[in-house]
Amino acid sequence: MLNNKKEFKMNYGGKEITIETGRLAKQADAAILASCEGTQVLVTLTCAREVNDGQDFFPLLIDYKEKFYAAGKFLGGFMKREARPSNAEILIMRLIDRPLRPLFPEGFMNETIVMAQVFSHGSGDPEVLAGLGTAAALAISDVPFNGPMGYAKVGKVDGKLILNPSKDEWNASEIGLLVAGSKEAVLMVEGESNEVSEADMLEAIMFGHKNIKEFCNLLDQMVKEVGQKKREFTPVTPNATLMQKANEDFAAEARKVLSINIKQDRSVATGELRKKIKEGLKANPSRYGLTEDSDFGKEAAKVTDEVMYKLMRADILNEEKRIAGRGVKVVRQIETETSVLSAVHGSALFTRGETQVLAAVTIGGKEGEQMYDSIHGVGYEKFYLHYTMAPFSVGEARGYRGVGRREIGHGNLAERALKKAMPSQELFPYTVRVACEVLESNGSSSMGSVCSGSMALMDAGVPLKAPVAGIAMGLIKEGEKYKILTDILGDEDHLGDMDFKLAGTADGITAIQMDMKIAGISEEIFRLALNQAKEARLHILGEMAKTISTQRPSFKAGVPQIKSFKIAPDKIGALIGPGGKNIKALQENFKVTMDVQEDGTVKVLGVDVTKIDEVITLADMQINGPKIGSIYKGEVATVKEYGAFVDIVPGLAGLVHVSEIADERVNDVNEYLSEGDKVDVKVMEVDRFGKIKLSIRAVAPLQKKAK
Repeated sequence: MLNNKKEFKMNYGGKEITIETGRLAKQADAAILASCEGTQVLVTLTCAREVNDGQDFFPLLIDYKEKFYAAGKFLGGFMKREARPSNAEILIMRLIDRPLRPLFPEGFMNETIVMAQVFSHGSGDPEVLAGLGTAAALAISDVPFNGPMGYAKVGKVDGKLILNPSKDEWNASEIGLLVAGSKEAVLMVEGESNEVSEADMLEAIMFGHKNIKEFCNLLDQMVKEVGQKKREFTPVTPNATLMQKANEDFAAEARKVLSINIKQDRSVATGELRKKIKEGLKANPSRYGLTEDSDFGKEAAKVTDEVMYKLMRADILNEEKRIAGRGVKVVRQIETETSVLSAVHGSALFTRGETQVLAAVTIGGKEGEQMYDSIHGVGYEKFYLHYTMAPFSVGEARGYRGVGRREIGHGNLAERALKKAMPSQELFPYTVRVACEVLESNGSSSMGSVCSGSMALMDAGVPLKAPVAGIAMGLIKEGEKYKILTDILGDEDHLGDMDFKLAGTADGITAIQMDMKIAGISEEIFRLALNQAKEARLHILGEMAKTISTQRPSFKAGVPQIKSFKIAPDKIGALIGPGGKNIKALQENFKVTMDVQEDGTVKVLGVDVTKIDEVITLADMQINGPKIGSIYKGEVATVKEYGAFVDIVPGLAGLVHVSEIADERVNDVNEYLSEGDKVDVKVMEVDRFGKIKLSIRAVAPLQKKAK
């Protein structure tokens, strides 16, 4: 049958969502058209039937693409075809990807590709539909997957939690979360908030999870009606004999490695252990269930990882002892500095253990805004953060090949955290860029970026609502037994069950991100992790405050400043002039940048405050004329027999008639004035033609110059 269309509908946050299958892309292993309020997203799932030779990791790829035709738009710029993904699309791919991984069965190594494409864009949220469509495709396909699972966006407006909020509700929300979960547990959380409490954050997460369970019920119905039987597969499993004997033979050596505090020294010791294990395996392969032609280097790497994995987890669960003996709630030593870079608008260096981030802040005007173009429209970001993590930060000898998806994700999280503490545009009308350079990394450089970025912003004189700090939490869980870890190391992240990052001020949370490597956690573990993270965050804020706790009282030398004035909207054309002639001249002559907005607000940016004040005065007088009765310090531009023309500001002159120079009769103006003289003048009249009549005599009559 060419068309075997089946539709399933449900109310999701007051909006009807339709999940359709059987009509489109039928050669994929599963295809879903997810629709809501005019938005339609096609999600396709394909999975290889065979495992690639030597495959030892799960190759899952999520691709999300917004087609501009979906919104009836052309792409901006020269290229009119969608090409490489935007940062926003990459972030959505990561959001869809992360909660899926722990639900694939252990040992499943078949290459799996999910493509989500926005084919029509109305008022429905394509991000939510892409996630729901992915969950539905995995549920009904024959691909092994321990679902069902789902996604939900959660907002909070006027104290009320909202599922699947509209764009306006999302923009006005004090909490903005994307939650993913199965029926049993939460799998992922990502979002931002306006300094909300841990209790309010947990309530929002659980609200999202409750609604995800209802979506899972819809998927159960789909599986019954159109689901395929899950395919059989042979899991790629570790050599049980190898792991058992290796633990017996090499655990003592691995214990010594885990006792080393310094990461670089521990890495060297780990390499030596790997060599020793390789030699042991090669010397007696039959003891470990291997053969003479086995890849002993590859097997030694697996053994090293497995032995250290078991030892580290057992130490934490049974003795609360971490690598180098640190307690489960202990934050590593912190050092902070500001004004590290001499010619930069603001800078800070934050070091926590073996994680170090240098942040640099640049302040500017409209020319610094980051433009973005998407199916949602064209917009401009006035605050943004760029995160860079070069290979040297982890001691790797390789070149830097540009920003990867991981860096984009980490930078976005740090940006979310700091953005919520930024002042309003009315209070601080600048464009601000924060660049975070990771110089060392051993545990949460993204949270280090939050801390260094917050300090650098204050060092630059940005009036943050409050300082912001971040912390990364981990989890070790075996059965019902678990331990929550504060300030996790890279090894603890690699060998643990949770990566939970939380940032905020002393008053509340501004950003949150949680990923699971197991099939979710309970509400109780979540609550404990939130409270333990708060303790750590307050400790870090205290350490930061020893260096800086509020913004510098003024900008550093060389930082551009903005002043504003207002004109009537119908005078905008006069300020700009024919072909922009007038405003260009003002900008060139005074070395400033002027931004004219539709409501008549004019923002003037420049390094020299005196020049800013002068151009504002001139522009105001060009538009509104000088105020009658006002006194100005002017410069004589031209001397005539009937008087003198005096510039009251550059480019705007008035006439001082011969009778307005001195108290006595003036026969020769040159006896009193010369070109270039500075004189105080009073505005006596502005006629209907805009001609300005000035008086020197009304301020201080002149005397004849000495011959």
